[in-house]
Amino acid sequence: MRVPVHNSEIADIFNEMADLLEIEGANEFRVRAYRNAARTVSSLPQSIADMVKQGEDLSELPGIGKDLAGKITQIIKKGELPQLEDLRHDMPEELIELTHLAGLGPKRVKVLYQDLGIASLKQLREAAENKKISQMPGFGSRTEEKILEAIERRGAETGESKRLKLSVAEGMALPLVKYLQKSKGVKTVDVAGSYRRKLETVGDLDILAICEKDSSAIDRFVKYEDVAEVVSKGKTRSTVILRSGMQVDLRVIPQVSYGAALHYFTGSKAHTIAIRRIGVEKGLKINEYGVFKGKKRVAGRTEKEVYKKVGLVYIEPELRENRGEIEAAQKKRLPELVTLEDIKGDLHTHTNATEGHDSIEEMANSAVERGYQYIAVTDHSKHLAITKGLDEKRLARQIEEIDRLNKKTEKIVILKGIEVDILEDGSLDLSDAILKRLDLVVGSIHHKFNLSQDKQTDRILRAMSNPYFKILAHPSGRLINEREPYEIDMQQIIKAAKDKGIALELNAQPERLDLTDIYCKMAKDIGVMVAISTDAHSRGNLEFMRYGVYQARKGWLEARDVLNTKTARELKKILARN
Repeated sequence: MRVPVHNSEIADIFNEMADLLEIEGANEFRVRAYRNAARTVSSLPQSIADMVKQGEDLSELPGIGKDLAGKITQIIKKGELPQLEDLRHDMPEELIELTHLAGLGPKRVKVLYQDLGIASLKQLREAAENKKISQMPGFGSRTEEKILEAIERRGAETGESKRLKLSVAEGMALPLVKYLQKSKGVKTVDVAGSYRRKLETVGDLDILAICEKDSSAIDRFVKYEDVAEVVSKGKTRSTVILRSGMQVDLRVIPQVSYGAALHYFTGSKAHTIAIRRIGVEKGLKINEYGVFKGKKRVAGRTEKEVYKKVGLVYIEPELRENRGEIEAAQKKRLPELVTLEDIKGDLHTHTNATEGHDSIEEMANSAVERGYQYIAVTDHSKHLAITKGLDEKRLARQIEEIDRLNKKTEKIVILKGIEVDILEDGSLDLSDAILKRLDLVVGSIHHKFNLSQDKQTDRILRAMSNPYFKILAHPSGRLINEREPYEIDMQQIIKAAKDKGIALELNAQPERLDLTDIYCKMAKDIGVMVAISTDAHSRGNLEFMRYGVYQARKGWLEARDVLNTKTARELKKILARN
């Protein structure tokens, strides 16, 4: 039996446990414990398998405890979790697949299974086509349509490798790169493709390397412990399939061609075709081997050489989608993209007052270690009862606690905030009397995702009309590969944010990355500030900031477009003015 080695695989096991327990009707707090454990494991910067091998105490991790620590150790050593096997045995094999379709989830799957006997994609399709689902309480015709659309998308993916979230791909790529760098005779190793362009999902990994003649890179590559299958092995190129199912290609490139190859294999295809077309106009041939004038190679050692030969300044990988970056480079108007070093603080975090794992002081100390000037505490409001959301009295006590902590420390400013639920009618979950005492109010939707576009848009617009509303959190509500965005008129939302001085959040949680790069660019063009926030539920989750920065860079954002690149003094002035 294959033993899970990646954090993402162990997180998947816990998420499946939570899904099956929810379908079974288990205690909601037990379900949430597994979901929290999955979130903790997936966000760890180090390999949890290595932690087990080194004998570290996993029970000290946030939200884990002795019971779940024992389960993690069992998964890593035995390759399975008996409790999960028991649940799988008691339920139809295809049932868990249904929870991954847009418009569904464990609770709805449970209803369909119990009331209609639906336990497979085939049965679900038949029920939807026969209009049986729309007759069920709480579903409706639009949900039925979304289910059919999701089934069609799933069918289109048959036979193709599933694209993994960027964070999951990163968890596979970085250890492999580190492993290859230790090979004899290796000078340089880079991951190209959609991974380098920081797409939200990655289908495969293209690795390029510069090696000396006697290098052991290819031999070490095919012997990597996570390789399930060696597809091909040559002197300069090999292909393997990892145990996760992801294909990885390693190409050994001569130094004279490395820049051209890196440009070619980074893509996107549309971008490289456009560059080659410009080259043709200048009498040049551009391919992965270099830039040629006739038979003479005139450039290709670096990417900058390739761009220079076609009269362009260097274009960052994140921008290479042929969406105006070439025209901007021709006019020398490329954005100076935001970097992780530009970030001065985090404006969306949770503590153990609700569903977070760490105290306010612990979160603040972790922010200090990152060099931040400020951190906003934005726990959930009371409507989200399962998270122990704050009511007015508890929030008032938290405000007083933050005031006391701010008097104790000069190293960081702790901002008083709340992630307040936007209710179905557009009102906010807490009274203005308490909201006006806060430094910032982050508003978000956590229920009623299936409203029509007009109703959902109007709901958000009404909420944004509240004078204390500062940031719209995870604006589309999507979960990558899991939940489609709810239907809203994002252009109208962005224009309203401009009119009201409200910022839009780019939620850096790896499963969200919400806003998309397209809407980041739209916000920039309209003049709306974007807050890159981690939505951290533990100190470890503050690591997610880099994923938000990747997404912001794909959306052309510069430091001046991002709210939390401002100093603490500048930020307080902006929040007070708005």
